[in-house]
Amino acid sequence: MSSQSLQQPSFLLANLKADATTKPLIQRCQDLLKIIDEYPAKELHLIFPWLVENVFGSLDGVISGWSLRLLHSRCNEYNVVLDFLNPSGPMMKLVYKLQAEEYKYELPVNYLPGPVKACIQEGVLPDCPLFHNKLQFPPPGVLTLSLALNPFEFFMFNFAHCLVAPRNCLQTQVSSLTDSAYFLLVDMYLKYFLPVEGSVPPSPFSDSRGSVTAPSPRASGVSFAGYGVHSPSLLKHHIFHQPSVNADPAAQEIWRSETLLQMFVEVWLHHYSLDMYQKLQSPQVKEPFSPSEEHVLVVRLLVKHLHAFSNSLKPEQLSSSPSAHSHTHASPLEEFKRVVVQRFVQQKLYLFLQHCFGHWPLDASFRAVLETWLSYIQPWRYTGEKNNPQPDQNRTVPDKWEPFVHENLLLYTKLFQGFLNRAVRTDLVNPKNALMVFRVAKVFAQPNLEEMIQKGEQLFLEPEHVLHHRQPRGYLTPSQGGSYLSSRQRVVTDTVFKVKSHVYSLEGQDCQYKQMFGPEVRGAVMKFIQIIAQARHTAKRISDHSTEAAANNSFLSWFGLGSSDLSNTFSGAEPEESGECLKKTHEFLDRALENLCQIFKLNQGQLAQLISNLSSSQDDGHSRQLPDCIQGENGLILTDLGRRQIINGLRRFEVQYQGDPELQPIRSYESALLVRFLYRLSSLLNDRFRGHMCALCSRSDFLGRLGRRYLADPDSSVRPKRSPLSRRTLERSLQPRLSLRPLASYRTLLLLLLFYLLGALLSLGPLPSTVLLLTGAVLYGVLMTLFAEKLKTH
Repeated sequence: MSSQSLQQPSFLLANLKADATTKPLIQRCQDLLKIIDEYPAKELHLIFPWLVENVFGSLDGVISGWSLRLLHSRCNEYNVVLDFLNPSGPMMKLVYKLQAEEYKYELPVNYLPGPVKACIQEGVLPDCPLFHNKLQFPPPGVLTLSLALNPFEFFMFNFAHCLVAPRNCLQTQVSSLTDSAYFLLVDMYLKYFLPVEGSVPPSPFSDSRGSVTAPSPRASGVSFAGYGVHSPSLLKHHIFHQPSVNADPAAQEIWRSETLLQMFVEVWLHHYSLDMYQKLQSPQVKEPFSPSEEHVLVVRLLVKHLHAFSNSLKPEQLSSSPSAHSHTHASPLEEFKRVVVQRFVQQKLYLFLQHCFGHWPLDASFRAVLETWLSYIQPWRYTGEKNNPQPDQNRTVPDKWEPFVHENLLLYTKLFQGFLNRAVRTDLVNPKNALMVFRVAKVFAQPNLEEMIQKGEQLFLEPEHVLHHRQPRGYLTPSQGGSYLSSRQRVVTDTVFKVKSHVYSLEGQDCQYKQMFGPEVRGAVMKFIQIIAQARHTAKRISDHSTEAAANNSFLSWFGLGSSDLSNTFSGAEPEESGECLKKTHEFLDRALENLCQIFKLNQGQLAQLISNLSSSQDDGHSRQLPDCIQGENGLILTDLGRRQIINGLRRFEVQYQGDPELQPIRSYESALLVRFLYRLSSLLNDRFRGHMCALCSRSDFLGRLGRRYLADPDSSVRPKRSPLSRRTLERSLQPRLSLRPLASYRTLLLLLLFYLLGALLSLGPLPSTVLLLTGAVLYGVLMTLFAEKLKTH
């Protein structure tokens, strides 16, 4: 019997692997449900690593698993997969079943986030306690280090890593990134393990002591002194260091909440350390990780839920005085809510956003990054209050959020400057980009927010000597007699110190802080306002032009009787360039200008004068001025101002077609069949009578001048080649030739049809009408030649 039980797991794993290639996903989920219910943990232990890899895919991206990121509500397996993987589903039941037996599973260090992997390989303890005391040294001959994780940690790491793992199958575009099974599962896990109301439900399984065991405690003797301190996040001393088996069940269960959050933060955000970020400022350094738009949207979901989770703290627990804290006996979950944003998320999210601001493409997909940033710096939007008497635009930021603004000062000021650097390089005529500018200006224009930011900057600029008399800076660690969640009792309660500590911890001790309301940033804002005004004027001009063109278009334009401007015949214009969208652009930029003037206290009169002068100068010189350039060795070189002028449509180079006029692209008002046929016919005639044509056009008498009018291009002498790389001229001397291409125009065909119809009404046949037409053409040429000669004489 014992030998049968030892062999059975291998048969179970083999059967599951075989079913994975033959049975549909719905059937496999039903089979797994029975297996999880019927088999003991000892046998399920051997299939757990394979099952996790089969669901979420391999860590190296070779195995795609169930493709949760591509599974949408339209798929048949959608609901079955959600039921199997939800926090109360069979998969989590398996995790708890194995957790009660204290099994461990190996995770190669190579798949950890870059900074964590670097610390472990260098023999330095990572700042995240999640990876402490878990290192497994390899056997002789094996170079790969690994961590020993409990089932819950192993499951959550693979689930989180599913978002960032390279997947070759994800090239297919999906309708909505937020409609996938993965996105919904993240939302489920956050609401279950970080509940806004109530507490975390207990585990359905227990060990012999009556509860699922929490992870091993961390032994730490690390000191955190000086500015730049961000104490590693751990739960209270009595949660991780269980003194007895009769500990508070709520305290014993809350480790799952912190484990889930730390896994999400480490895997999704901790790809950049402060040193690595500073190295990335060099263009020669290749960035180690590039987040996708889906990745950023999931991070925004995390940020929004953490704000709601933190803001659900009971009013009686908001008191920060030690006496109040010591008598209220706050639960571990309430203590967790108080510090979750600052200690778990702030630093890693700041570096993550800094990287995105500096490396994200200059297109509309940056909206995901922008909204993630705006969600973090507006925690008052996630308080759960349904009754908001004030409209969103005029809502005043409550004074109680001032400490949050001060302790997150860089996420307001430094990232605003980063957005400013991006915005001046984007096409603000595009309504999607204009909307992003409007969103940022609207958020920072909220009443009371600007005063809070200014006060925070003043606190940071407080002279250093005023702090010398204070007690030693730093948070107490558990080894020094404190605990991380209760260390707020012993931390220095100096607002100046908190602001300085925040800035130095995120930017380093030697950072050079640039004030958001200082003269340098204010000057950059003034230049940005000029760019907004230019884009606003361009959008209005294009919109008016589009309206006029639409009004002038009629049925006759199909025959070429409308505008002959080639730019209007291009059918591949983006939807954003339509007149209606450009009106939205004008509206967004107008409101953005108003909000920026409100934020930086700019004079409305000066702004109006600036816009007026800018508009008049553009109207006067738009058509004849080239973009701003400097003279280089090989010709003109665009400056940054010139690039912005081209991007915003303010100026442009005169681009002319310089090839053979007979080989120009076929226009929309021409018949492609006739163009090709007439080109072959004219080529045949030109080849046969080239000598006679050259002799006729070389004559200096009246016949020679008449021949040059019909057989030579009047603009074929010299054409300048305007280019930012060269100022050379292209001399092109075309031989006399006959061009029949004008006959392929729908306009010409319509006029010929009307002429022959008129001849028929006058009882003229086709042949007399043709003779009359040719005679008129010859007479027209004779008259134009004579008049041209007289004009030259005068």
